[in-house]
Amino acid sequence: MDIAAVRAYLLDLQQRIVDAMQAADGGSFRTDAWTRPAGGRLEGDGKTQVIEDGALLERGGCNFSHVKGATLPPSATQHRPELAGAPFEALGVSLVFHPRNPYVPTVHMNVRMFAALPAGREPVVWFGGGMDLTPYYGFDDDARHFHRACRDALAPFGDELHPRFKQWCDEYFFLKHRNEPRGIGGIFFDDFNALGFERSFGMLRAVGDAFLGAYAPIVARRRDMPYGERERDFQAWRRGRYVEFNLVFDRGTLFGLQSGGRTESILMSMPPLVKWRYDWQPEPGSPEALLASHFLVPRDWLG
Repeated sequence: MDIAAVRAYLLDLQQRIVDAMQAADGGSFRTDAWTRPAGGRLEGDGKTQVIEDGALLERGGCNFSHVKGATLPPSATQHRPELAGAPFEALGVSLVFHPRNPYVPTVHMNVRMFAALPAGREPVVWFGGGMDLTPYYGFDDDARHFHRACRDALAPFGDELHPRFKQWCDEYFFLKHRNEPRGIGGIFFDDFNALGFERSFGMLRAVGDAFLGAYAPIVARRRDMPYGERERDFQAWRRGRYVEFNLVFDRGTLFGLQSGGRTESILMSMPPLVKWRYDWQPEPGSPEALLASHFLVPRDWLG
């Protein structure tokens, strides 16, 4: 395994994405570099880049972290119990962008590598990540474009990967207590090393490199659409679902908090303004109701 190569790629990816989103927004991301000295639960370093109250992004964050710890937390070994208690090294880039305009969808992307270092045994390395789209007002063209970009990123590594990772995404980003998807999905994978280190790392790079092409054209199409208080109110209500998923189900959030990670960086994914109402439902036949009936339904968008 070549952790230095993974680190160099991730730092470059983070900066390319931040540079592109700064250009689109017109504002600047705040950069917060941090270190964790040896001796605590975690040691390592990272770079948090966040924008708030921008012209395009009401809140957005793109984080890099590289940490080492003495014991893998439960969220990292739930599918690999034989590694429980092993030292580990983890590095990755994670982003969430919450646009101001309700017609521009929220987006999440994450690419990461884990190395478990069990005593007296070979290191166990795996990759994880993916990207998914969470619209408030859906558009078929946007959904097809996003899913096509995900499919094309994976195509060089095997035709079976996209349907498998798309289904994994549909099943993972699902609010079980509400029986509904978080958004329209994308791709998700975890504990992946089936192609060996070099090819698995190549697949990770392909996913990371596909992000801007998947998201930026949607932003360009929707960012200037007019909206009012009705659309902003619905956006805030739907954002509540995003918060519920992140705090109840998201493995990355749980890993960060359980391992003693940096709380401000972990929770940068939260939207700035959110609403909850008691048993509220959109009016039948309204554009808001169309989100649930047409878009929040797992489907083959490319069929």
